[in-house]
Amino acid sequence: MTLHTPKITGISGRPVIRQLDEAAINRIAAGEVVERPASAVKELVENALDAGAGRIAIDYTDGGKTLIRVTDDGCGMTAEDLPLALSRHATSKIDGTDLLDIRSFGFRGEALPSLGAVGRLTLTSRAAGHDAAQIACDGGRLSAAKPAALTRGTVVELRDLFHATPARLKFLRSDRAEAQAIHDTVRRLAMAEPTVGFTLTEVTPDGPRMILRLDPETGDMFDALHRRLTRLLGADFTANALAIDTTRDGLRLIGYAALPTYSRGSSAQQHLFVNGRPVTDRLLLGALRAAYFDFLSRDRHPAAVLNLIVDPERVDVNVHPAKAEVRFREPDAARGLVITALRTALAGAGHRASTTVATETLAAFRPEPRPAQATLARAFALQAPAAPGFAEAPTARVAPEPIEPAPDFPLGAARAQLHENWIVAQTANGIVIVDQHAAHERLVYERLKRQLAETGIARQPLLIPEIVSLSPADAALILAAAPALAEAGLVVEPFGGSAVALTETPAILGPVDGAALLRDILDELADAGHSALTRARIDAVLSRMACHGSVRSGRQMRPEEMNALLREMEATPGSGQCNHGRPTWVELKLHDIERLFGRR
Repeated sequence: MTLHTPKITGISGRPVIRQLDEAAINRIAAGEVVERPASAVKELVENALDAGAGRIAIDYTDGGKTLIRVTDDGCGMTAEDLPLALSRHATSKIDGTDLLDIRSFGFRGEALPSLGAVGRLTLTSRAAGHDAAQIACDGGRLSAAKPAALTRGTVVELRDLFHATPARLKFLRSDRAEAQAIHDTVRRLAMAEPTVGFTLTEVTPDGPRMILRLDPETGDMFDALHRRLTRLLGADFTANALAIDTTRDGLRLIGYAALPTYSRGSSAQQHLFVNGRPVTDRLLLGALRAAYFDFLSRDRHPAAVLNLIVDPERVDVNVHPAKAEVRFREPDAARGLVITALRTALAGAGHRASTTVATETLAAFRPEPRPAQATLARAFALQAPAAPGFAEAPTARVAPEPIEPAPDFPLGAARAQLHENWIVAQTANGIVIVDQHAAHERLVYERLKRQLAETGIARQPLLIPEIVSLSPADAALILAAAPALAEAGLVVEPFGGSAVALTETPAILGPVDGAALLRDILDELADAGHSALTRARIDAVLSRMACHGSVRSGRQMRPEEMNALLREMEATPGSGQCNHGRPTWVELKLHDIERLFGRR
């Protein structure tokens, strides 16, 4: 059985080439442009934005399958314009002479005729100085324009999406899933245009239900975007996001990128735009990931809202039916700008960690609700005297001569070391708890990177080389990387069979367990194969090495050591998180502590 049997043949039995009718052409085009109800919403809202709308209202029913209505207060159209608006490849946005100079969301003239080909479309519009008019298109059949009542702007009403192509309905998801896709689409467009007001309403048999209401934001670009993102992504995002505004090679990147400690478990909070157009571009997503390479583990994702502004002639937006992908004339310049801008901003954040770290810490302190009887029993247990020797005294070392916290010491002065792992410092208005191993690991890593960049990493020859037995595959992998490892301060030589000899290590690490260090590095090299190590891969190796040279959990520290660690953290960019993206310190304000004890 074959799927390629021709349906129409001539007398000779050969396939006959025929011109498709207009209805079939429109339905085929609709299959590319209108994938689901959210696609229709995107096209209609973008048309409203191109028309200069200041407010846009979106209504839908049954996840957009039954009804989609988009109302705007834009420039509108005349009665003469309406039939043209529903004709394929008719548009007011370009004249066709230069497809590389596109400065609007839409430009192909496909959206409205495609929607009219697969649904029941009604278009009502009024331009300034003209009477309102209305036209309808049902399954590609166009009615005559007629007078209508409308104050200004345009109303596009689409009913029974895909009624003309019912097979497409089988591929749609549940009403709830399709509604969520609409919500996501409107949210992204609202991020791109913070000075435009949006309302999103679900029309139900019980009446309309407001899903989203966003008033137009005022002020300069960053203030307007900050307020819009607070509404859409929450105050936690904007409180922990860094403003980005960098120009290089004629490209400009603006927006907000969150601190590494505000990372997410998925890429849901990554929103990228090119000239205000929402895109899912692999190059930009890869650059975003690369910028946070030093700060996040592979299973964590940065949060960011970024808009790359580029001359339209340097980017091609006509490479995807839904215009979700772009092609840059100079892709390296675009990628380099994203990485440089974000790394510069992250470095400028210094030792800062996200405020959500403290919030999560306070939440952990609060007891879970208990049944009344269990609470009463617990209260009596707390009042009962403890049996002698029943519980071990917690390990704690109090600094005998504490340093008074100075205003220029953001991380305060060390007061104690608890359980030989946690440094407790006093600040002017609270306390700071530091994970000594995680913090020192980050500091060692940054020192290694600085040495490598400036003078090369100083090496310490081992008096007795450490012989490490590996599998043949691992030995081959580590020896193939030996030149790059030597650059990173680690000298590995063959020792016969599948054994290798570790002869020099980075001096900054001090004594290390060579076998454990090599196996950690092998884990990092596993994805690189036998190819030469890139700088990013070398940095990853340095990160692994730093773990072996940092202050271990369980080591007692003197007060001067603890304070020296705090001061170096304050002076080191990125020290707010360890090499895996976890926070290295938590701050609790006095008012938060008082609230824990019911004093506020």
